[in-house]
Amino acid sequence: MPLESFNEIAIAAVPEHANAMPDQAEALVEALTAGKDRLFSVIRDHREEVLIAALRNPELDSRHLLALLKRREIEAVITAIYAGKRVMEAYAVKFALVAHPDTPVHIAQTLLPLLYVFDLLKLCTLPGISADIRLAAERKIVQQIPTQPLGNKSTLARRGTAAILDALLREGGQNVLEACLDNPRLKEGSLHQFLASSLATAEAVSTVARNSRWKNRPNIRLAILKNPRTPLICYTAFLPGLSTATLRDLLASPRLTSAQKELLRQTGPQPQ
Repeated sequence: MPLESFNEIAIAAVPEHANAMPDQAEALVEALTAGKDRLFSVIRDHREEVLIAALRNPELDSRHLLALLKRREIEAVITAIYAGKRVMEAYAVKFALVAHPDTPVHIAQTLLPLLYVFDLLKLCTLPGISADIRLAAERKIVQQIPTQPLGNKSTLARRGTAAILDALLREGGQNVLEACLDNPRLKEGSLHQFLASSLATAEAVSTVARNSRWKNRPNIRLAILKNPRTPLICYTAFLPGLSTATLRDLLASPRLTSAQKELLRQTGPQPQ
């Protein structure tokens, strides 16, 4: 495009109501025509019109966009980036747009399905991410869990949020369970619910019963003792020290096996 045409575009881009700085027209022309190296200086300009003009520069690439997206209070610029599909083809730019606190929610939600599972996980813990985007990222991860390889599930179990851990517990798998138990974000209520469900196999119960973080918690111990699949060796370890009332409650439970109840009778009184 001839330089005269760029000048016409630049002048037209200056709002009529603005008290334009003397060099604003020149800044707009430079934004439209600068070379790759000079563009890095242009995108440090504080004027929104200049930044949006720079998006139309044919020399603009993903490196410039990533540098620009480190700035704050640029919502209008972000909207313009999203509208110019040519300049956001790079995956890193898509992620930076979703992660930017100024990105409108509808734009971020449109881009979320294009992100890899571990980048979705980053969004769940990055500071400044809106609650809506964090929740949407968690949901995307949960939807993808059944199709993830074991290695990915184990990584998600070590680093995931409480909602992701809930889904992984339901998914099952010994390695995944062990990683979940060591994740500080796992909530006691979630583990208690898992132990009370049909998903808690004998092996899973044994894993919880051996875990140093969880085995001494009274509510978790009780959930283990109430599970009909709990191995008898766990009963032998956990029964000493139980109150008479707890022993009676366990003996009255219709879920326990006859072998489990026999151990209870050997430990304390039978129900009245």
